[in-house]
Amino acid sequence: MKEKIEDIKHIKKFVDSFYAKVRRDPLLSPIFEERLGNGWEKHLEKMYRFWQTVLLEEHTYFGSPFAPHATMSLDKDHFERWLQLFDETLKESFQGEKAEEAKWRAEKMAQMFQIKLEYYRQHHIRPLT
Repeated sequence: MKEKIEDIKHIKKFVDSFYAKVRRDPLLSPIFEERLGNGWEKHLEKMYRFWQTVLLEEHTYFGSPFAPHATMSLDKDHFERWLQLFDETLKESFQGEKAEEAKWRAEKMAQMFQIKLEYYRQHHIRPLT
C-alpha cells in the first residue's frame, strides 16, 4: 500500500529509495560518484533535511541547492533521467498531496537548474559557489 509523505520517516524512505536507483543508473551514477566519492552518507543527510524543509515545512536545511551543481557537466539528458527516477520512486511507494508537491518541486528545480547552467555556459562565466 502506498503511503502519504507525513514525516521524516517517509522523507528518508523516499530519499534512500531514490538515491539507490541513482547509484545504479548508468547515466547518473558516474556523475554522482565523481562528485561524492565516499560522501554518500553526508549527501543523504543533506537531502533528508532539504526535502524535510521543502515538503514538511520543518526548516532543517540551510544552503543553496544550486551551488553544488553549478560546476558539474550536466545536460538535459541528466535532468530528464533524474526526474524519471524521482517520479518512478514516488509512484512506487507514495501518494497524496505531498507526493504531488515533491514531483512538482523537482520538475521546477530541474528546469531552473538547466536554465541557470545554460546561462553560465552561454556567457562563459562561472557561477558563485
